[in-house]
Amino acid sequence: MGIIGDNGSVTSALLPPLRIGPLTVDTPVVLAPMAGVTDRAFRQLCREAGASTGFDPGLYVAEMVTSRSLVERNESALSIVTFGADEQPRSAQVYGVDPATVGQAVRIIAEENRADHIDLNFGCPVPKVTRKGGGGALPWKTRLFTDIVAAAVAAASPHNIPVTVKTRIGIDDDHITYLDAGRIAAGEGAAAIALHARTVVQHYSGTARWEYIARLKEAVTDIPVLGNGDIFSADDALNMVARTGCDGVVVGRGCMGRPWLFADLAAAFHGHTVRVQPTMAQVAATMYRHAELMKKYDIYAEDDADAERRACRDIRKHVAWYLKGYPVGGEARRNLSMVGSLDELRERLETLGDAPYPGQDAEGARGKSGAQKAAHLPYGWLDSRDLTQEWEEKLREAELSVSGG
Repeated sequence: MGIIGDNGSVTSALLPPLRIGPLTVDTPVVLAPMAGVTDRAFRQLCREAGASTGFDPGLYVAEMVTSRSLVERNESALSIVTFGADEQPRSAQVYGVDPATVGQAVRIIAEENRADHIDLNFGCPVPKVTRKGGGGALPWKTRLFTDIVAAAVAAASPHNIPVTVKTRIGIDDDHITYLDAGRIAAGEGAAAIALHARTVVQHYSGTARWEYIARLKEAVTDIPVLGNGDIFSADDALNMVARTGCDGVVVGRGCMGRPWLFADLAAAFHGHTVRVQPTMAQVAATMYRHAELMKKYDIYAEDDADAERRACRDIRKHVAWYLKGYPVGGEARRNLSMVGSLDELRERLETLGDAPYPGQDAEGARGKSGAQKAAHLPYGWLDSRDLTQEWEEKLREAELSVSGG
């Protein structure tokens, strides 16, 4: 679904290339890791869309993997940090709450040449993560945060693999951490920092507060600062850069069911105004290919038939995202969510016919935004920014209850 025609004129790139350690990325755009979404199939669709413009397409980060699961050589965890030969550069995201375990996990990725770039997750707001002191809760403990970043950088540096950090504004408006996190990350050798401009309490609700990205950019000048939150179109990305001065953008929910957004982003950052506006038939073709890729890359299926059944099951959660804004009735949507084979999927997609791009109705947030939620934290977590010996011991076991995917 290319967008740049022979007569498309190019102005100068709106930002210089994004430099993440030894990596240079011409298009300063990062696909955010999303559990159950950014598997190899979806990453391929996004990467191909970005590359269709003729420009370097950016970074595409695999689903988060826990450091504990990697150290224990869990099969599922290792599969997440196993990339295809066509995935260059390869980006992995690691979650952890114990510096030693994070260091070991990063060393495994580096020594086994599993990735070219490693991101550390300090932004997850999910209760099962934060109640263990992880994700967006962790930067509150300044020394712990410092030690984890330092351990990861020390493990990756001998292999010339850059480590980046993703975080949030803080736990809530009374417990802000992003400026300290940015300064510490830069001081410990991180190659970039990304800020999701919401607090843990905000989860994905309300509006991202881009002004915090601008403040981080002013405070951290040694490494690139990337902005994340409420990028649902190329114009949103350009507006974020203009308003904050950030060096690049991280895109999450806005691309679910819209892998072609990466074509828009690549074009926009290189001065093109043309945008992808797929018809219903083009969307249907992308959905079918998505399911085909899911089948192709399923390493757990017992046989080809099982892989097809699993692909038809897994594509279901993408249906509503792909069809957002298009004139597809409830019965047709339900039917697509009940297919059992690729042939059946094709047949039901063909019944949708064709319709023009519905404009803004097809854009905006995917998934559940919800309302603000109380932060689920360990008892007494906010009493001090220091970590007690008791909590050091507890954190060594904390990752056991967090999925590796």
